[in-house]
Amino acid sequence: HRTPRHEAFGRAAARFDDLINLPASRLTALLIVLAAFFVKGADAGNAWRTVLRDAKKHRSPNAGWPEAAMAGALGLALAGPRSYDGVMVDDAFMGEGGHRDAESVDIRQALKLYRVADFLLIALFGLLSVVVIAA
Repeated sequence: HRTPRHEAFGRAAARFDDLINLPASRLTALLIVLAAFFVKGADAGNAWRTVLRDAKKHRSPNAGWPEAAMAGALGLALAGPRSYDGVMVDDAFMGEGGHRDAESVDIRQALKLYRVADFLLIALFGLLSVVVIAA
């Protein structure tokens, strides 16, 4: 959370964090899009379109990428206006799925996407390990 007391110190740390997490956020979005090909009911095409359209709308340069991918894959609208410590923050929505609350079926679907994306990441690192060892 931003506070005037920590603004000067936190700015450099926050920018460094943004830079370090840039590759991971993009890779995560791509893995969620790819996972949507393997999860029944998920929409990989919509996930990709939503990333391209909405990822940069997020106030964080990195958080919007996986959020937009998940919103598109599930057909939900995520993020949007919310309260932080009693203060309303009017953030943009990710996705076009209407502004309904996520239901238990959506959460189960998101967890399936997460597990498949995790498996794809493990497979990617396994493949890279084989390539490095073989080289």
